[in-house]
Amino acid sequence: MSNTEKYISTFATTFDVGADTVPALKYQDIEAWDSVGHMGLIAALEEAFSITLDTDDIIDFSSFEKGKEILAKYNVAF
Repeated sequence: MSNTEKYISTFATTFDVGADTVPALKYQDIEAWDSVGHMGLIAALEEAFSITLDTDDIIDFSSFEKGKEILAKYNVAF
């Protein structure tokens, strides 16, 4: 599984949405992506990519696209 597929799958599984809707997601666009859902997503991404995100990056993680920028700082290539 590529990093892109893993990234999309993590979002889809965490928020119980279809993979086709994931690329457009932004924080609080859907009910599941509230503050609790956000921390669940962060935990799932940290596990999936074997990384630990800094607090500032967790706060800045506001959309699917922004997340890709943040993960690039942790050597996750898309």
